[in-house]
Amino acid sequence: MRRLLLSSLLVSSFLARAAAAPATAPAAAPAAPWPALTFHQPPAPLPAGAISEDWPRFQGPHDAPISRETGIRQDFPPTGPALVWECQKGSGYASPAIVDGKLLLFHRLNGQETLDCLDAATGRRFWSYAYPAEYQDDFGYGDGPRVGPVVSGGKVYTFGITSWLKCLDLTTGQLLWEVDCQKKYTVQKYFFGAGSSPLVHDGLVLVNIGGGDEQCVVAFDAASGSEKWIVKHPWGQSYSSPIAASWHGSTRVLFFTGGKSEPSTGGLVVVDPATGQLESTFPWRARRYPSVNASSPVLCGENQVFLSHAYIDRGHDQNGGVMLRCDASGKLSPVWNVPTLGCHWMTPIYHQGHLYAFSGEKERSAELVCHEATTGRQLWHQQMAWDQPGKNGETIPMSLYRASLLNIGSRFLCLGEWGTLCWLDLSPTGAQRAATAQLFTAQQSWTLPALSHGLLYVLQNEEDRLTGTPPRLLCYDLRATP
Repeated sequence: MRRLLLSSLLVSSFLARAAAAPATAPAAAPAAPWPALTFHQPPAPLPAGAISEDWPRFQGPHDAPISRETGIRQDFPPTGPALVWECQKGSGYASPAIVDGKLLLFHRLNGQETLDCLDAATGRRFWSYAYPAEYQDDFGYGDGPRVGPVVSGGKVYTFGITSWLKCLDLTTGQLLWEVDCQKKYTVQKYFFGAGSSPLVHDGLVLVNIGGGDEQCVVAFDAASGSEKWIVKHPWGQSYSSPIAASWHGSTRVLFFTGGKSEPSTGGLVVVDPATGQLESTFPWRARRYPSVNASSPVLCGENQVFLSHAYIDRGHDQNGGVMLRCDASGKLSPVWNVPTLGCHWMTPIYHQGHLYAFSGEKERSAELVCHEATTGRQLWHQQMAWDQPGKNGETIPMSLYRASLLNIGSRFLCLGEWGTLCWLDLSPTGAQRAATAQLFTAQQSWTLPALSHGLLYVLQNEEDRLTGTPPRLLCYDLRATP
């Protein structure tokens, strides 16, 4: 992994800073557009009868890269869908949240972690909140937050790169409470800072803290920030986001843990959110010291969950992907294991009895794969590649590399690692690439796009290699027209 990171340092520029300093005083109504914003055109009206959803958290309302929206256009020109607005952004990889017409962008500007509340349709800014965050990435990656905002009950929750947990009022931007988790729970500096998204569930904010004294998972009161319970376990904080599951008639929360440790340890931790009781665990982590668990758990049918990591060790029995079953007593047992099915950070999609994913640790070895969910058998693998026009008439070899997938109805929207947006038709018989647009040519396009009310939000996390355009948040119109 160190070779991969150092290689990326040689070919990648550092993330640029947006030019405008954040405002710190919240406003009750949208102010005039700030210099970072460029508005292009209004979106089309929502189609009559279209189903629309908010996007309250990383991976959306279903805690999986799946959207149930309808009235979405299924094609676009090579230039991409119509661009509604864009704004310059700071460093970080945090996915935006969209609720009640407001978009929350969490990024780092001028040495401060900044939460901007924008009008989702126009980009106009309602309010901004910022605070100093001293962090420098040990591997040369961006120094901004990895965890997107979480919106619930009129409140916004953020978990910064230095483990600051904060709660703000969605309407005004007023800080309601905060917890310095790094200090309170003795959280060490992990490989890339704090990176596990909180989960708001039944009045609690659940966080894979990974602090000292085996403080693995902590529950906070969503209204006050007071500590409710702690799960003690030696596995640390990962870069995977927890999800809730209904198993055998009871709700459980699944944390795919695994922090900076020697020897490397981590795996699935199953918790009863009502009591904080640790119900069961299952170890699943590469032995290599510079490795992480980053892909979220995937629910696959009744009482089953799929886990995956990309850091493969030859001869190790905790490699790649594993399907687990939970019995009535809460015990976890493996159904199958495929060592070569290893997702770096993208979350696989379970669709009609099959798993679709981009598998592979390194950029140029990643493949789009399809596996039977019942057996783990691989049905096909494919590495899509083509030539893209370059700056001075030359061609640039392009591929999707370690891309993200978003399932919308029967199709899959894909954002490639270098900024390629395309529709994919995926089935057990193969993959076909349909409409394709190169939105920008920038590496580290690792953030899953968000879809809400027919608008698609895409993060460009690095400077465009061809145009020099700095990092941006872009809003595209995906609303179907008559």
